[in-house]
Amino acid sequence: MNRVVPAAELFYRRHPISEEQVLDALRRQGKDPAKLSPEDLYEWDQDHYGGLAAVEALTRRAGISADSHVLDVCAGLAGPARFIAARCAARVTCVDLSPERAAGAKRLTALVGLDRLVRMVRADAQALPFPRSAFTAVISQEGLLHVPDKARVLDECARVLRTGGRLAFSDWVATPRLSLNERRRLEEWMAAVSIQTQDSYRRLLARAGFTGILAEDLSEEWMGVLRRRLEMFRGLRAQTVARLGPRRYEEYNQLYAFFVGLVESRKLGGGRFSAGAGPGIS
Repeated sequence: MNRVVPAAELFYRRHPISEEQVLDALRRQGKDPAKLSPEDLYEWDQDHYGGLAAVEALTRRAGISADSHVLDVCAGLAGPARFIAARCAARVTCVDLSPERAAGAKRLTALVGLDRLVRMVRADAQALPFPRSAFTAVISQEGLLHVPDKARVLDECARVLRTGGRLAFSDWVATPRLSLNERRRLEEWMAAVSIQTQDSYRRLLARAGFTGILAEDLSEEWMGVLRRRLEMFRGLRAQTVARLGPRRYEEYNQLYAFFVGLVESRKLGGGRFSAGAGPGIS
């Protein structure tokens, strides 16, 4: 029986940021992929908004230290996980649904010698394959937008967190101005499903048993990031067309422009959320 491939998997099969793109960029810099340090990847493997500063912010809000065992949900190529492992000496377990993303993350992690601290597991965030109270911290960066059942994934994060542990994540959030048609386009173009508002994420976190919920608006910051990403993407047109072809270049050019328009019109924004696991969770 043929497996039905989830939309998020299909999206990341076609995504311009990939293991291949990272290694190609390093070779253009004259670096040998067989002789890489974790720092060599930082410019290329942070497939989220805000770069390393955003990872540092989540690290602080999740209370991560050398004693932590961290779960990174929807980890992608595991750039943030490698940064946390290298910077904090923490153990990080990464979960991602995409087999290509999970395999690429595992290979990049081995190349920089962090495979003893960073483990990659291919799994569905809505059914985490870990026992109750397995982790001291859970993080995620702009990955939950692909997860259909937000309540279920937050319940799972609560289940695998120890009492006193912390959850910290960032994600796209909608405003009341985002239309049904625009929501449909986001789902069709980039597998962005059931996009939440700031208030609905607060309610879902409370329902999952989290306490001390903090929500931060990142919309202005992300607007600048999006504009720079669009300029950079267009500046790399020749390389992208050579690697992916003109059709896929134009597809992502339109997607970036659509995103910039939604954020500039205050229909879509970004949020960072953090909360603690109370005694009733684990």
